[in-house]
Amino acid sequence: MTEIWKPSVTVAAIVERDRRFLLVEEEVNGAIVLNQPAGHWERDETLVQACSREAREETGYDFVPTRLVGVYRWCFAPEDVTFLRFAFAGDLTGWDPERNLDKEIRRLVWLDLEALRATAPRHRSPLVLRCVEDYLAGRLFPIDILADLS
Repeated sequence: MTEIWKPSVTVAAIVERDRRFLLVEEEVNGAIVLNQPAGHWERDETLVQACSREAREETGYDFVPTRLVGVYRWCFAPEDVTFLRFAFAGDLTGWDPERNLDKEIRRLVWLDLEALRATAPRHRSPLVLRCVEDYLAGRLFPIDILADLS
């Protein structure tokens, strides 16, 4: 029987304020890494809903996606996992500083582009910097490019 290949579909929030970007410092496999607020797409939600949910769970911020930055494929060879990431830019509309964040999250970090580039060895994946660079290059697409027919 042939094995069925299924990429892991994820969403990420690209959040800019005062030329700095919101990242989470999280523990993954015993290492502390930097990533956008991001996570897995779950059944019965749209990609936009998934991105809002993940941002809230990981940061306490209410995030409203307004543009698609891009769709990215990345293969994590050590675990033979392929990620398909949908990255969204958007707006913060509120914050609950008392919210319990996902257990892997250590803290929130705001970094400018220079600091983001300098911390690249600590990024969870090459997607972190690439998504910000695409955002800054103006690669922003309307949300309605995504059709949800459910």
